[in-house]
Amino acid sequence: MKMHDNTILITGGSSGIGLELARQLIALNNTVIITGRDAAKLEAVRAQLPGVHTALHEHIAASHPGMNMLINCAGIMRKLNLHKRGATLEDATREVTTNLNGTIWTNLQFLPMLKNQANAAIVNVSSGLAFVPMPISPVYSATKAAIHSYTLSLRAQLKNSGVRVFELAPPATETPLFHNDFTKEDVGGLVPMPVATLAKRAIAGLAADVAEIRPGLSNILKIASRLAPDFMLRQLGKSVDLMLSADKNR
Repeated sequence: MKMHDNTILITGGSSGIGLELARQLIALNNTVIITGRDAAKLEAVRAQLPGVHTALHEHIAASHPGMNMLINCAGIMRKLNLHKRGATLEDATREVTTNLNGTIWTNLQFLPMLKNQANAAIVNVSSGLAFVPMPISPVYSATKAAIHSYTLSLRAQLKNSGVRVFELAPPATETPLFHNDFTKEDVGGLVPMPVATLAKRAIAGLAADVAEIRPGLSNILKIASRLAPDFMLRQLGKSVDLMLSADKNR
């Protein structure tokens, strides 16, 4: 995949992995458009990162008709106690709406445009937890497993279209998403990958046409999901008891 002189749309580009990808891709002489749910954050990024564009989907076809790469990076991750009662259906499925539905809807919106471009690509961002779930984040893990499966099917259906389909499965990464609702105990003391390192490895994988990019621990989780799935699930599930005990004592 040519990683320069592209026009790239990154959803969820106002923070975390999406923002770092925007920084590094701009440095490679790409035109980068970001979208996000928080208008104030988008304006802050535009002020801090010269060259970045912000847009809503209905404006992109008119203002950036050469867009040839879509990176679906928008996502939320929460720690959820499934014993708790009182959550609304809307709240219980927030990750499904943002992580999974958002990816499917955005691809549907822009696929006709991408099919008319040369050097076109879709990058769906899943997670190492697509291969082995983290039980304290059950809905997040489920959405990422679904994105992995969906991406396999999307790649098969687009094999003759000229649109390449990539999956980026990050490990735990040093981002606000990782820190907002999680402690060191929740993740077993795991040291997250620096976001700049993750973005650099992602771009290198795209340049090398690696269909499934699994940096660091994500590659281990993929292998372990086949060789020792029960063991890995027990390891990632150790924090459940801590969560249940903390919620019980509140």
